[in-house]
Amino acid sequence: QVQLVESGGGLVQAGGSLRLSCAHSGGTFSSDHMGWFRQAPGEERELVAAISWSGSSTYYLGSVKGRFAISRDNAENTVTLRMTSLTPEDTAVYYCAAAPRTTSYRSQPNYDTWGQGTQVTVSS
Repeated sequence: QVQLVESGGGLVQAGGSLRLSCAHSGGTFSSDHMGWFRQAPGEERELVAAISWSGSSTYYLGSVKGRFAISRDNAENTVTLRMTSLTPEDTAVYYCAAAPRTTSYRSQPNYDTWGQGTQVTVSS
């Protein structure tokens, strides 16, 4: 059974940077698309960035384009989200998730395995 464990969240000032990592275990990493979601208090969960199983294709939420970068290392079974120029609006719990490679990596309902989440707080 696949398990996902996030790390790297924390408190940062506006304009700062953070790097989130997600370790994938218990399955074949290259069989999964990977995504980073976030959920702020009172808001719906949204797909922030996603990367296809091969790493050849990526997706970004409009508000993070040019600031966030998703990457994966299929040898190390990890996916990373680099976040720069952070704003208070980026404050949320960030979740790593996996979707089968036979599905679309852009579609939230396809993500069926989730990590526990890591808090990102951006102060103004």
